[in-house]
Amino acid sequence: MTDPLALDPVLPVRQRSERPWNEEALSHDERFAHFEAHVTAGGKIEATDWMPDEYRTAVLRFVEMHANSELMGVLPEREWIMRAPTLRRKLALTAKVQDEVGHAQLLYRVAEDLGKPREAMLEDLIAGKTKFHNVFHYPTKSWGDIGIIAWLVDAAAIVAQQALRDSSYAPYARTMQKICWEESVHIMHGRDVVVTLMTGTASQRELVQEALNRWWGPLMQMHGPRGDRSKDRDLHWRIKAKTSEELRQEFLTIYVPRLWELGLTIPDPNLRVDEATKVWSYTEPDWDELRSVVTGHGPKSQDRLAFRRLNREDTRWVRETVFGLQSMALA
Repeated sequence: MTDPLALDPVLPVRQRSERPWNEEALSHDERFAHFEAHVTAGGKIEATDWMPDEYRTAVLRFVEMHANSELMGVLPEREWIMRAPTLRRKLALTAKVQDEVGHAQLLYRVAEDLGKPREAMLEDLIAGKTKFHNVFHYPTKSWGDIGIIAWLVDAAAIVAQQALRDSSYAPYARTMQKICWEESVHIMHGRDVVVTLMTGTASQRELVQEALNRWWGPLMQMHGPRGDRSKDRDLHWRIKAKTSEELRQEFLTIYVPRLWELGLTIPDPNLRVDEATKVWSYTEPDWDELRSVVTGHGPKSQDRLAFRRLNREDTRWVRETVFGLQSMALA
């Protein structure tokens, strides 16, 4: 696994300590002013830097949900590894699931540096106290779903993730570089599944269309409701770079033509682009459904969380053994 620190140069400790907001003699307000000026001007923050509690909390919440989503996101596809149609597809899907778990591990490591232990994050996740992305609360009913998830769900995710490569929190930005490289491969895998089905029999083409019909609503909800840029604290701190609507418009601009090119019908009669402004109009997503799903009321929410709880309990002895050996070695 690539060390995220190797992906981008990091200031030496001495230079980091010379940053004005790290000067302990300054008052909180003075440090805050230096910190905010640096971040809003495009500067980066390292884990060892002083940071306001508001910033630390915002980054932790953002990264923890991302890590939860990577970990829970493997479950819809995991269910199809043994049902994949060929050995090649089984191996590709296994590799993708392995990558996603690796992404979760990287992101939990980033979040740990912000003050919340990994054990606490996992306990909060399986207790339903923290969230994961809406798309992973839904069932996978056919092999067509696997193609749509790997191509379009991952595509919607990478639109957001690419913008995070310039996050003001440097460890997150570096980690996103590695994740984006691997997600790009996942998208190609998904597109290959979809293209293969779309160039097959009529029943195979219908498999993809039926999957697209079911997944389009969750896809349109995925980036969240429109928000006021001026009131978005995550944008102000440059934890993220784009609004929900900007991400949704980017996804539509890239992928709607590709869906039409394959002969697929998008299940939204109101979907169209203004040729002058290049802005897409569409049927407003069901935001009540989104709020219900991400708070644990989706069709597969409780099943997926129950699987994680059972799996965590079954493997508890491994962690206790490993950590016990580590403690003995350090004694």
